[in-house]
Amino acid sequence: MNWLNGIYNFRIVSDYFETFLNGIFNTVWITLVCLGLSVFFGIFLALMRMSSISVMWRTAAAYIQFVRATPLLIQIYLVYYGLPGLIGNFFDETQTGIIALTLHTTPYMAEIIRAGIVSVPKTQTEGAQAVGMNSAQAMYHIILPQAIAKLISPLLGQAVVLLKDTSLLSIIAVFELMGAGLIMFSETVSATESYVTTAICYLLIYLMMLVASGFIQRKLGGTATYAT
Repeated sequence: MNWLNGIYNFRIVSDYFETFLNGIFNTVWITLVCLGLSVFFGIFLALMRMSSISVMWRTAAAYIQFVRATPLLIQIYLVYYGLPGLIGNFFDETQTGIIALTLHTTPYMAEIIRAGIVSVPKTQTEGAQAVGMNSAQAMYHIILPQAIAKLISPLLGQAVVLLKDTSLLSIIAVFELMGAGLIMFSETVSATESYVTTAICYLLIYLMMLVASGFIQRKLGGTATYAT
């Protein structure tokens, strides 16, 4: 045990237990908020992408390609420094980080949702129209529920990616799990303890997400797949 303490000092880590606990809490709630918002806006973006109106699908396609072609780090800086210049300083660092992550994740969610919508047989739409539903009603009541049920696995996979992306918010002084590790390192200069502990915490959250996603998959009768 002494040799292990020489590599990884548990006493130092225990002194920052509460800091890491708060970091985990902030990481989880930021992830959940961004996940909910990105799914919500992703549905509308997917419908825009599938629209027959040129200006709508071209705008959606341009947004999706921009997000895919630029690093998340640049997007965070653009939102952090650009948003106050456009609308003023109405948001704090955490709110700005949530906006940046939502803007980044929404296009990926939109493409996942679009793939799910396309996978629903056209006979479902025809059946809905046969009973008197219009296109909007058919989409809301028939198509979207089936599409989202099929896409639980890729949506949860993207949630894992989103979880890891929250670590970049530390560059704009958002306190989350990575920020907890940076605080510990700045105060103790113990790189191994700081970053190994941070990695272990991310792993624990990830394992909890695997358990939750596996439970959801069993309820839906599907097969779980996970993004890395």
